[in-house]
Amino acid sequence: MRTQASAHATALVAILWVAATASANAQDASAVQRGNIKFQRTCAPCHGAGPGNDGRAALPGTDALQLKYKGTLPALLEARTDLTADVLKVYVRRGSWSMPPFRKTELTDAEIKDIAAYLATSPKAGPTLSTR
Repeated sequence: MRTQASAHATALVAILWVAATASANAQDASAVQRGNIKFQRTCAPCHGAGPGNDGRAALPGTDALQLKYKGTLPALLEARTDLTADVLKVYVRRGSWSMPPFRKTELTDAEIKDIAAYLATSPKAGPTLSTR
């Protein structure tokens, strides 16, 4: 009897774990999707992979990061592996070098988390930039 009760308890725990994991994965997928949309609208105009409309090989934010990091880190945000929500929040709220700060009314903390979720899943072998 005790063995049967133990087996039922183990099965119940396994079912609950699977359900919780599926729910977390659905939430993660939703955050990634929202983050991708917000990144494309808010970040990519400066930090995308395309050429700048001023004739430069990169967009202004990507170009600035290329100059700043001199190859020690990828200039493309989508190629980075170190941009957690906490790291992004510091740069977004305080600004950095040529990047202006963004207020919470412009980019919420939840949207920053979504962008971090997107960046964590974006392909890390992004497009390469031509050098000057």
